[in-house]
Amino acid sequence: MGVTVVFAALCPHPPVVVPEVGGKEALRVSATHEGLLTVGRRVKESGARTMVVISPHSPLFEEGIGVNFRSRVTGDLGNFGAPQVRLEYTVDRELAEAVRRAAGELGVTVIEIDGGAVWRYRAGDRMDHGLLVPLYFVAKAGVDLPLLPVSMGLLPPERLYAFGVALQRAAGTLGRPVAVLASGDLSHRLLPGAPAGYHPDGEVFDRAVVRLVEAMDVEGLLRMDPNLVERAGECGWRSLLMMLGALDGYRVRAQVLSYEGPFGVGYLTAAFTPVGEDPGRRLLERLGIRSRHDLQARRAGESYLVRLARETLERYVRGLPLPDPGEIPEEFRFPAGVFVSLKKGGVLRGCMGTVVPQKANVVEEVMANAITAGIRDPRFAPVRPEELDELEYSVDVLSPPEPVRGLEDLDPRRYGVIVRSGRRSGLLLPGIEGIETAAQQVAIAREKAGIGPHEPVTLERFEVVRHK
Repeated sequence: MGVTVVFAALCPHPPVVVPEVGGKEALRVSATHEGLLTVGRRVKESGARTMVVISPHSPLFEEGIGVNFRSRVTGDLGNFGAPQVRLEYTVDRELAEAVRRAAGELGVTVIEIDGGAVWRYRAGDRMDHGLLVPLYFVAKAGVDLPLLPVSMGLLPPERLYAFGVALQRAAGTLGRPVAVLASGDLSHRLLPGAPAGYHPDGEVFDRAVVRLVEAMDVEGLLRMDPNLVERAGECGWRSLLMMLGALDGYRVRAQVLSYEGPFGVGYLTAAFTPVGEDPGRRLLERLGIRSRHDLQARRAGESYLVRLARETLERYVRGLPLPDPGEIPEEFRFPAGVFVSLKKGGVLRGCMGTVVPQKANVVEEVMANAITAGIRDPRFAPVRPEELDELEYSVDVLSPPEPVRGLEDLDPRRYGVIVRSGRRSGLLLPGIEGIETAAQQVAIAREKAGIGPHEPVTLERFEVVRHK
């Protein structure tokens, strides 16, 4: 088939880097400016006939990848004070359709973004700045090619990578050379006062990504600790994984063009130039094998309650009779509040539970709340059968809540908290990543319940026994 993805790049998208937006402030990101100009020149030199741009600011989905099927797309930087910076492109709908077919064959759902998406998904009908900023610099190089706008996905890393493979296969099917640009910034938490607040792991994350990109260590990027990724407050890692999938099986020359973070956000510009095919770098199948091994190891180490939660949800989703727990172990014959949490690729996929027990014992409570977490968490779509093998479970059994006088009686690592004001109440479990103080814990619980920061509240605490 040969190399059909002829160039790829990771492109930061701060609007301030565009001179018409940033003015004098644009001088503070001059390295990024030069890096993006280089990307534009490389696209022009690559021989690409279509550009694919992956944006984290386009409509995002838990269950699939958004692909634009409109005939034409337009946008401007009016929201950033520069309405005169306006771009318009023809969408490569033939490539979009080929991507949908190829992604389906790899088990990745493509969600069509068209005119109806404006009301279906509350999607804007214009290009976002995640698309516009990189394309501004490509246009500066004199490039005017058809475009395929793609949304960054919220799927597990292996699925994101698989979508990139589908991009490559679709381009190969059409015999169409394409350039793939992953739009995204690194940590938004590099400095005090940064957009997402400061966290020391922001710098740790950025250093790791730069190192792994320079080494073209794709597996290292795929296997980054999801907790580190979350603490970094980034918006480019998933876009990068999707783009790397489009280079699967290629020998690639990776080059860091620039990195800087003067505003507390990490801007990494990197170019990836394929120089031939390399069957030894076909990772997709190996990733699938490794995932199955990981899954088997997880299942082998499950506790009794976690296995019960998993089997309950799996059978419910597949329309089968619920499992018979048999004789209930003595340590679970009492009633208690229970929370069941689901994660997919290290990212929360559902969490629901009860503070006051509704069932006769812990086992019945776990079974009921496993179904609720998977099907009725209002933040997420119901779990689908094809997702079941990707889910990780934990079960928290709660002690009875007890009233406390104030923050001095709380410890977010040891105690969960319940904040009450009239009929409103908010709960937060203990040990949540990124919550370091009781004040943070209470503030988040207030927000969940819609309780204002100055409204009087009563506080309760509880402990949990976590089962994995």
